[in-house]
Amino acid sequence: MTKPLKLAVVGHTNVGKTSLLRTLTRDVGFGEVSHRPSTTRHVEGARLSVDGEALLELYDTPGLEDAIALLDYLERLDRPGERLDGPARLSRFMDGSEARQRFEQEAKVLRQLLASDAGLYVIDAREPVLAKYRDELAVLSMCGRPLLPVLNFVSSSQHREQEWREALARLGLHALVCFDSVAPPLDGERRLYDSLALLLEKARPQLQRLIDDHQAQRQLRRSNGARLIAELLLDCAAYRRSVAAQSTLEQGAIRDLHQNIRQREQRSVEALLRLYAFRQDDAKAGDLPLLDGRWGDDLFNPETLKQLGVKVGGGMAAGAATGVGVDLLVGGITLGAAAALGALIGGSAQTLRSYGERLKGKLKGQRELSVDDAVLRLLALRQQRLLHALEARGHAAVDAITLLTPQDASWREGKLPDALHKARAHPEWSSLNPAAQLQQSERELQLNALATALLKVD
Repeated sequence: MTKPLKLAVVGHTNVGKTSLLRTLTRDVGFGEVSHRPSTTRHVEGARLSVDGEALLELYDTPGLEDAIALLDYLERLDRPGERLDGPARLSRFMDGSEARQRFEQEAKVLRQLLASDAGLYVIDAREPVLAKYRDELAVLSMCGRPLLPVLNFVSSSQHREQEWREALARLGLHALVCFDSVAPPLDGERRLYDSLALLLEKARPQLQRLIDDHQAQRQLRRSNGARLIAELLLDCAAYRRSVAAQSTLEQGAIRDLHQNIRQREQRSVEALLRLYAFRQDDAKAGDLPLLDGRWGDDLFNPETLKQLGVKVGGGMAAGAATGVGVDLLVGGITLGAAAALGALIGGSAQTLRSYGERLKGKLKGQRELSVDDAVLRLLALRQQRLLHALEARGHAAVDAITLLTPQDASWREGKLPDALHKARAHPEWSSLNPAAQLQQSERELQLNALATALLKVD
C-alpha cells in the first residue's frame, strides 16, 4: 500500500489556512474559521482517502507571527567559522529555549514542515507584499521541503495576484496556484494537485487518483442533486386535492395545498444541503430566499413569479399568480363530459381507476386542486439556483449563499418536460397523495428522464 503524502499547510496568521483545509476536505466543521488573528494554536490533521486507501495527509498549522525576528535570530546561530545549512540551523534552534518560549508558535510550524513531504504556503492575495512575508519564506525554505504558494481570496476585487506572482518569482518560486477557499474554481483541486505533482514527481500517481476521484464525486453529486429536484417536481406535478365545491372548504384546501408544497420544497432544500455537506444554516432569508430555514417568499405570490421571469398567462396560470393555485381537471360539466364518464365506466378497470373516479367526483360537485405549471417553473428555478450555488461554494464560506440566476430560459418560457405532463395523470406517483405508489417502473422511468433534462441546464 502506498504511503500517504504528507502536506503541511503553513503561512501567516489569518490568511485562510484552515479555510483551505475545510474546502479540500469538504468538512465545514474542521478547525475554527474566524476573522480573529491566531485562531489556530496547534497542529491539526486530516486525511483524504480513495477506496479506503489513505493518499494524502494534510496538517493545519498555527500562523507565523514574528518571522522577521525569528530570521534575525536564526542568522545569529552560526558559531565562528560555521556555515550551517537550513535544516542544521533549524535543528540547533529547536534544541534551544527560544523554540519553547518566544518562538513557540513558529517552532510548531517548522517541526510539522520538517516532518512533511512538502508545504502549501497560503497567501491572502488581498494583502500587499510586505517584508514579513519574504522573511517567512526565507525561514520556511530552511526546512529543505518543496513549497507551493497558494493564492487565496483571488475572487476578491482587491486581490494583488500579479504583485504576488512577481514577488514569488524573485524568490525562485515560479510554481503557484490560485485557489479561493470561499469560492473555489470548479477545477481548483485538479490544478492544486497538478502543481504539487510538478514538485513531487514520485507522488504523481496518488495525486492523479485524488484528481480522478474528485471529478467522479463531483459528477455523482450533480446527478444526485438533479434527481432530488426531479423528485420534488414530479411529487408536486402529480399532487392533487379533491374538495367539495363550497367556498369555505375550497379556500381551506387551497391553503393546505400551498403549505404542503412549501414543506415539500423545504425537504428538497435540506436534502441538497446534506448532499453537498453543508449545514442547514448555510443559507439565510434574504438570499435564497429562506426564512428560518424555510422558503420566505410566498410561493404563489405574483411578484415572486414576476421577479424570476416566469411567464404567467391564460386562465390557469393567472389563477396561480393571483394566489389561487387551482387547476381544474375538467373545465366544466357538459353532456359530453357525462358521456365521457359513461365511456370510462364501461371501459377497462385501469382506465376507471385512473380517470373515472375523478370525473365522477366532478359530476358530484367536487373540485380537484393541483399545482399550476407556473408554480412548477418557480420550483425548478429555485432549486436549480440552489444547486448552482452549492457547486460554487467552498466549505470555508461563512456568509450566506448567494444565488446565481440560471441563464437557461427553457424553464421560464419553454415547454415543460413530458415527465411532468405525464405526472398530471398519475396522482399515485406523488408522495404527497394518499396511497402513493412510488415504486412503479413508469414513475422511475420518468424520474430518470426528468433528472437528465435538469442536468442539461447550465
